[in-house]
Amino acid sequence: MISLNQPMFAHLRGRSNISLAESVPADIAHMVDPYWYQWQPMEPMWFGIIGFIITILGIMSLAGNFVVIYIFTSAKPLRTPSNMFVVNLAFSDFMMMFTMFPPVVLNGFYGTWIMGPFWCELYGLCGSLFGCVSIWSMTLIAYDRYCVIVKGIARKPLTITAAVFRLMFIWGVCMLWAIFPMIGWNRYVPEGNMTACGTDYFAKDWYNRSYIVVYSVWVYLTPLTTIIFSYWHILKAVRIHEKAMREQAKKMNVASLRHSDADNNKSVEIKLAKVALVTISLWFLAWTPYTIINYAGIFESMHLSPLSTICGSVFAKANAVCNPIVYGLSHPKYKQVLKEKLPCLACAKDDVAAEVRTQATAEISESAA
Repeated sequence: MISLNQPMFAHLRGRSNISLAESVPADIAHMVDPYWYQWQPMEPMWFGIIGFIITILGIMSLAGNFVVIYIFTSAKPLRTPSNMFVVNLAFSDFMMMFTMFPPVVLNGFYGTWIMGPFWCELYGLCGSLFGCVSIWSMTLIAYDRYCVIVKGIARKPLTITAAVFRLMFIWGVCMLWAIFPMIGWNRYVPEGNMTACGTDYFAKDWYNRSYIVVYSVWVYLTPLTTIIFSYWHILKAVRIHEKAMREQAKKMNVASLRHSDADNNKSVEIKLAKVALVTISLWFLAWTPYTIINYAGIFESMHLSPLSTICGSVFAKANAVCNPIVYGLSHPKYKQVLKEKLPCLACAKDDVAAEVRTQATAEISESAA
């Protein structure tokens, strides 16, 4: 049972039968969708649990992404055009958690959004901007690896100018999409348990609903399709290359044409498949629930509770914790530099899989010549 004597509901004392929508301060009451009037305020226990989880995720994300940025920018061998996409991913993830998790924890302490309408809109804009940039940074990384491994030396080399241009384009387009709700195409409103703000996916008119549909194509469907396309062709190229290597070794009556037996336990194909699977799965698992919540809202196909919606939002942000691990620790030179600069964080064993992937990439490029 919810008790209004608890600190986080102090502003509701003296009022009975309060709905979730009525629990917000008067200055943002006009922003709350009528859908939330059917719900009572959540149990205080859930505010504590969500606050604890987002705090842990926030600290891990800030620390992990800061280390990735530091390592990739401080080591000269890592300052390559391709790695600019990794640094950009780490920066956008860092900024997303830096702007997202403190307000959720603070508002969770009070049991509602207390920061006013302007900060609600700014919170929604930051979440949209940095989330969109992170997703498209992952897409740029996937496509760059596709060009390196599949096209080989036939590709046009990526220059710093080209990398900067792509990043500027992504930031510009993502900023445009994030600003649209601020100027009338949809809007940013309190959502879930009223401790976070996002796009209004309960809008009744199709003008505002269309923003969710079109935006999801740009920020979800197109990146997902591109990532799957890139890794599918990467695995296909490696499979063909490995088959050719085995046939050549059989003709020469040798066990292997490789200079090392690092892949004795598992083939390069399996190692690459695992990396690709983890990469796509983490992204897909993190953002799909929140995408479903948005579509369920605009099509009124599910009875969304405050707890389910805020959990979907928090779960999507958890991807910012995984990205430093996937894109940092899988880099062939990252762990070596990490061991030199921050030995307390370095793993004990070398990243054999990364070395094998690098060797496979070089061999494919050589065979393409």
